This record gives sequence, C-alpha cells and structure tokens, in this order.
Amino acid sequence: MKLTSMIAIYALIWAFSVFLVLPFGVRTTREMGGDLIPGQAESAPHELHLGRIAVRVTIVATLVFLLFLANYEFGWLTTDAFNGYAQRAVGTT
Repeated sequence: MKLTSMIAIYALIWAFSVFLVLPFGVRTTREMGGDLIPGQAESAPHELHLGRIAVRVTIVATLVFLLFLANYEFGWLTTDAFNGYAQRAVGTT
C-alpha cells in the first residue's frame, strides 16, 4: 500500500473515531451541579477538553488503523467472506 493511501485511510478513520469517542466522559452542567444559561442545551458539556479528546481519538484511530493494515497484509477478512458477494462479482446470481 502506498504511503499516500495509508495517510488518507488514517485520516478517514481518525475522523470517524471522533464520533466514536466524543460521547464518552461528557459531564453536563447539571451533572456538575451548575446552573444552565438560558438557551443552553441540557446535553451540552460543562467543560470541553479538546486536547484530551484529541489524544483519545488518536489512540482509537491508531488501533483501528493497525487492525485495518494487518487485515490488508494478512487477508483475514476478504470480500469472499461476505455471503453472495463473490457470486455477484463473477456474474452469477
């Protein structure tokens, strides 16, 4: 696999990992014992720690990317593993 392909795939996995990591560890203002500001959503975080979130996302994305890369190298899961896909690719139904 080319380096540019690896970088692009890692960037996609990193962006996807943001949505996996973001909901965990969030404390709302109400959970922290604070008062809501008029117009503030009840689900809004009390404090947003972007650095901590970025580190968590990077760790998760790196682990997922390493699994993807290992699968690419060793072929653990191929398109033949999915029912019916190989038959349609050949042209039979």
